[in-house]
Amino acid sequence: MHVPSKAGMACRKFLTLLAGTLAFSAMAASAYAQQLPLFDAHMHYNVEARSVLSPQQVIDLWRKTGIRAVLATSRPNDGTLDLIAQKAPDITIVPFLRPYRVQPDRHDWFSNAEIDAFVEKELQRGIYRGIGEFHIFGKDADAPFMAKIARLAKARDLWLHAHADEDAVERILRHAPGVKLIWAHTGMSTPLDKVEQMFAQYPNIVGELSYRMDLEQDGALNPRWRALMTKYPNRFVVGTDAWVTPRWGQVEELAAFYRRMLGGLPRDVAERIAYRNGLSMFGLEEERSTR
Repeated sequence: MHVPSKAGMACRKFLTLLAGTLAFSAMAASAYAQQLPLFDAHMHYNVEARSVLSPQQVIDLWRKTGIRAVLATSRPNDGTLDLIAQKAPDITIVPFLRPYRVQPDRHDWFSNAEIDAFVEKELQRGIYRGIGEFHIFGKDADAPFMAKIARLAKARDLWLHAHADEDAVERILRHAPGVKLIWAHTGMSTPLDKVEQMFAQYPNIVGELSYRMDLEQDGALNPRWRALMTKYPNRFVVGTDAWVTPRWGQVEELAAFYRRMLGGLPRDVAERIAYRNGLSMFGLEEERSTR
């Protein structure tokens, strides 16, 4: 009969203790993540949603879900104005100018002279912190109006929010080097090697994470995403992207998904991606901390 040595028994005891400690740490991280406030950096209160949800119902949903700040856009911009008018003291609303009046504008906004005039008029409100979300792909990003928007954003210290492939993103950044850009869906299907390459090359890109179907692996945060988020903890934000009305019914589920994924990160990184990055991008962190 084999009798374990004292060293072997001690080793097994240590490994058992270590496994228990790691399991407890994972549970603690997961429990902590469930309490994280969120900055929703991609939402749309479009005309279709406004016919179903009142501004107060939207505010109540955010309050219930733990969404404490939002990057607000709508088609047309009236939806964003309605949300601001609620003056909810516990919800910070960061308004962006969306260059769409009606749904078809998404297809030709960058070559439509009427949109040029529309954007100029909307900017006169003096409330917007950025322009977008807009859709642009490939060589369309070299359209004169897209170049104008990029340079205008750089000159006025506005953010751009681009639903774009990596080709279009790089073209935009060539028009206005240094312009601040939120990359909707972080390219959605852009390979992670390319994402990492672009983050290294362009420090003014922030990746928004909605619809990145590869975030999750086996019910937890994909290790490749974990490495990328740990490497660039100040460069990611979360978003619900309620681009169609039924998705508003998924906001609570999406918030729970993000918190579950963030539970796989160190606490400070999870906090940054959940809400601190969004606040600091718009100079709001100090303001919120004093409330």
